[in-house]
Amino acid sequence: MNSLSARRRHPFAAFVVLLLALGVTGVAYGAIAPRTSKAEAAAAAPSGSSVENGKKLFITNCSSCHGLAGEGTTDGPSLIGAGAAAVDFQVGTGRMPATVPGPQMPRKKVQFGQDQINDLAAFVASLGPGPAIPSEQDYDPAGGNMAEGGELFRSNCAACHNFAGSGGALTQGKYAPDLRASTPKYLYEAMLTGPQAMPVFNENTMPPEQKRAIIAFVTNLQKEPNPGGIGLGRIGPVAEGLFLWTFGIGALIAVAIWIGAKTPKASHD
Repeated sequence: MNSLSARRRHPFAAFVVLLLALGVTGVAYGAIAPRTSKAEAAAAAPSGSSVENGKKLFITNCSSCHGLAGEGTTDGPSLIGAGAAAVDFQVGTGRMPATVPGPQMPRKKVQFGQDQINDLAAFVASLGPGPAIPSEQDYDPAGGNMAEGGELFRSNCAACHNFAGSGGALTQGKYAPDLRASTPKYLYEAMLTGPQAMPVFNENTMPPEQKRAIIAFVTNLQKEPNPGGIGLGRIGPVAEGLFLWTFGIGALIAVAIWIGAKTPKASHD
């Protein structure tokens, strides 16, 4: 008994008990923890090469306008703090890299695969904090209130993009693009980052649920048929009526003149 009590009072006794407890805890956790495959682990872990790959792509394709470190030049703005979402939108829609300088970059054929776009986005995100690429849950139109989205769209978007999302002209050669071919992801990223002349609708200005509502409304616009025939850009009933009146009546007058010219004149003999 005396020897057992002496061992309990030994200075290293508490340390040994702590090590044994940690060992038992580790073994127990390893036995009950869910197994993760190597493929899943590789997919979940951040790739250390993404930023490096993105930097190489950036230097080759973007640095001539945006600078070697994204600091910007006279030909392109700084990308420090632009965020991954801005890169995903601009490069994913083909607006970047730009081919010809102009007041606004049009949508064109995409030059990179999604993996390369992700690498570019990772590099730009490493330059400074900015909006991240949204998850599918963020922009899923099924999670949005379409009626609320219609009200928000008419209040915040229709002045530039037209009430039917068909776009419109702005000042100094700029324009609001047609939204009828946009995907929910790019609609969300556009609101989040404010590309070209568009204002930024960040999380403080417009919460995610309101963005989803607008996306639900625009997605519904994209599905609407034209039961009357040609949509004429859906520029509105007054403008469409004026178009039909001007060209329709003009065509009737032209036909009447043509008929009059072809009618043989009556003989006075």
